[in-house]
Amino acid sequence: MAKFAVILPAAGSSSRFKDPHYKKPFAPLANRAVWIHSAERFLNRGDVVQVILVIAKADRDDFNFKFASNVAILGIDVVEGGAERGDSVEAALARLKPEAEFVCIHDAARPCLADVWIDRVFEEAQRGGAAILAIPVANTLKRVGPKGRVEETVSRDRLYEAQTPQVFSRKLIVEAYARRGGFAATDDAQLVERLGKPVTIVPGSPVNFKITTREDLRLAEQALKALPKPKLDRPAHPFADDNMWR
Repeated sequence: MAKFAVILPAAGSSSRFKDPHYKKPFAPLANRAVWIHSAERFLNRGDVVQVILVIAKADRDDFNFKFASNVAILGIDVVEGGAERGDSVEAALARLKPEAEFVCIHDAARPCLADVWIDRVFEEAQRGGAAILAIPVANTLKRVGPKGRVEETVSRDRLYEAQTPQVFSRKLIVEAYARRGGFAATDDAQLVERLGKPVTIVPGSPVNFKITTREDLRLAEQALKALPKPKLDRPAHPFADDNMWR
């Protein structure tokens, strides 16, 4: 069985979330913090040997106050990130366990996952070295000029919206980040593409959306009710639902 490490970036500013008390990965969702919903999809898998949560240095004290006991119970490694998302992932890559053969990078603020999607993207990454979840672009796309006027309608043919998890062989993603330089990639797969390496699309789902605003929490709560519970390849962790985010 191949062994995977999972990186959960949660060091962003959450500027669009507009909550005075919480950044989006730490907001309560169905009696647990958002990041815990994301993490639990990986924690009980037999092929996952490590889960790393990346937080901002400025959040460390508040995070420890709210979640230190949860981190200890769950066996999660917590790493301080950098100014950009790429800096945060790079910091986590430096903390990988030696036995991890593949690296899965998943947004901590994307809690509505199904095991079957993880299975498929893990399997494809083992076959080709790099795989991501993505969905075809469904809406009409407009290219807009500086004055807010439509310049053209962009064809949706072969256009996909990238999601996470994004999964790579360890050697490949480490090389991609080592050669990143100052390039500001919008996702991890873009760095692999820059190496000229193929990245395979695995069908995702609109349900696997990233929480951006507070209104998204209500949608996520309904989605979680509809999704199957995470599978248990090993004994479940003793989650304490009522105090996970207090």
